[in-house]
Amino acid sequence: MKLSLGIHRPALAYSMTTLGAGMMNSIFYFYYVKLFLNRYKISESSFHQAQVVFMIWNAINDPLFGYIQDNSKVGFCSVRRHSILYGAPFYALAFLLPWFPWKSYTEGEWLSGIHLMVALCIFDGLLTFVLLAQCALFAEISSKHESRLQLIKYNQVASLLGSSSILFCGLVSDNMENFASFQTFTICVAVVSTACMCYTGVFGITQYEQREKPVESGGKAESSLSLATVLTLTKQILTQKNFLLFVFMNFFQVFHGTFCSNFMIIFADNLIPKDALPSFVRSIMYGAGFIFPQFLVLISHSLFSSIGYYKVILYAFYVEAVAAAVMLLVGPHHYYILAVFLTINMVLVHASFSVFNLPLADIVDADFNTYKRKSPLSSMVFGTNALFTKPAQSLAPMFVVTILNQYGYEHLTSKVDQPDPSLFLGLHDAMFYLTCLVPLCIAIIQIVIWTPYSIRSSHVTNSH
Repeated sequence: MKLSLGIHRPALAYSMTTLGAGMMNSIFYFYYVKLFLNRYKISESSFHQAQVVFMIWNAINDPLFGYIQDNSKVGFCSVRRHSILYGAPFYALAFLLPWFPWKSYTEGEWLSGIHLMVALCIFDGLLTFVLLAQCALFAEISSKHESRLQLIKYNQVASLLGSSSILFCGLVSDNMENFASFQTFTICVAVVSTACMCYTGVFGITQYEQREKPVESGGKAESSLSLATVLTLTKQILTQKNFLLFVFMNFFQVFHGTFCSNFMIIFADNLIPKDALPSFVRSIMYGAGFIFPQFLVLISHSLFSSIGYYKVILYAFYVEAVAAAVMLLVGPHHYYILAVFLTINMVLVHASFSVFNLPLADIVDADFNTYKRKSPLSSMVFGTNALFTKPAQSLAPMFVVTILNQYGYEHLTSKVDQPDPSLFLGLHDAMFYLTCLVPLCIAIIQIVIWTPYSIRSSHVTNSH
């Protein structure tokens, strides 16, 4: 279905949630670690405790919401676009939680740890509720590969625009140095994001909503909310080899992406002298890390039609491994090369991740056909994937902060005017080796896991 201007209406509706969520998520995950470590002076123990609680909640809420959305008879849960419409305002409010301290925190104060835990859990819960519904929209708007590529194309344009919030936020707030301007900017982002997602809530109609409404009331026999049902459905999903391969690969992708989003700004600030790379250039670099992935996917659109997403993703892993190995050999003192590497690494990770809906949608189709379901278990598949991959969002910052603090990072961010330099000997070396070795090791592991994945021809079979 197209408008007179040639705009693909379902793709436009789908992508508006990406635009709204992209603006908020980019800022949230890029700045929250720096905010709590450097400004709120959270202690390492409180940081870890908040991340552990977040990790548990993060893993549980995805399959929970997925099962509810696939099986509930309540309209705002069962209808994908209604989940987005009613969830969007609360999602935007949750986005604002970290940026407004509950009081003037002293260094290591316990309340900052509670603040972090509440902000992470509420934000992720509402993010999950809204974006799981959007993921299900991707699989249910159309089962044709070409139509899904259209969704990817529009989605990347929306993601590109949404990710630019990092660039403008950095320029407006001097990379969060002007905190009042930063807070004002986040409020504006929350308002605009809500409006974007509500557009999806009104116009994001799926093919099943259009064609199968008469079947819904009688076609939910397998959807009673019972423990036996959820265990059976989850077992059926988990017995698919391609799903397991994808989940293990995606776990490391989420870990890598979180590592880049949370620590790119910290590593760049410490490894690249300010006189070598001024603040304005840094803002552009940080923005590029979020904006260029969308450009990369858009210019690679023809590759997904010709060779398929399987090879594109695999080749990206090889490029990441080679780039990390080269940077390790070059060393930390070539600042411009290091800046380019940090940006390229982040671009590749986010570009690869942004097309992961394609393999997941194929897995939904395979499950739908294998078990001859009356409607696809889109949210359950996406939610079960998140059950195993979302913990990486907590493990990555816990892993890196633990290593950095062993080399004195907590003293570097303390309020002492001139901390003893001996307290953080080797800190820059540790940061550099993390910058290179984490991408290198993850890329090698992902190559090994992703190679046996066997759904490789959907770009051919679905195009006919």
